[in-house]
Amino acid sequence: MKFNKKSRVVWITGASTGIGKETAIEFSKAGYIVVATGRRKSRLVNLVSEIKFAEKEASAFVCNVASERSVHSVVKRIRERYGKIDILINNAGVTIFRTLLETKALDFDTIINTNLRGAFLCTKAVLPMMIKSRSGHIINISSTAANTTFPLSSVYSASKAGLIAMSNSLREEVKKFNIKVTNVIPGPVETPMWDARSRQRYHNRMMTPKDIARLICQIAAQPKKVVIEQLQIRPIKGDIS
Repeated sequence: MKFNKKSRVVWITGASTGIGKETAIEFSKAGYIVVATGRRKSRLVNLVSEIKFAEKEASAFVCNVASERSVHSVVKRIRERYGKIDILINNAGVTIFRTLLETKALDFDTIINTNLRGAFLCTKAVLPMMIKSRSGHIINISSTAANTTFPLSSVYSASKAGLIAMSNSLREEVKKFNIKVTNVIPGPVETPMWDARSRQRYHNRMMTPKDIARLICQIAAQPKKVVIEQLQIRPIKGDIS
């Protein structure tokens, strides 16, 4: 399938399910070339097949964002295929619902390495080409848990709060290169991150992945001189405790 080299290229991490998957579909509909990465190859293949069936261009690569080697390998393949990355959406994220006392060191490492280190590695990998082109947009998907207290989420909250802090510093560092940095802070979204019981109980109060995806696409569509630095999105009836 041929593609327009003038089309913007968006790389979405954690695109196997949930917000990442719906964001890939929304950007594809808007005419972007979509690169979807995640850990589950079969789901990525299905996503790309869906996009290509609609006669849009997309690629999928398995990527562990916590691995520097994996991240650099994927970036190299994207550059070889498309020559650039215009937008990076750091969406990959994991959590567990446990008290701090019950949280194991391995759990801590997994959450921090995916949610915070992963965003760091992916961002650092794409920045040189964005700086060279003097354009680009990094969109980091945080969580309302970063600034609202929830039990059983201490490490997850720490990872998402750290992501916001890192993003804010980065924005000041790269704005001279016309690179935008945006924090997206959703409240409860019905994704596989929640257990089946919670999803069934709170289904009517949760936002959908498509709700968030559409807003992310709108953030990227702003004029060149405009950056939405932070967007907090909550269900109309408020958070779920």
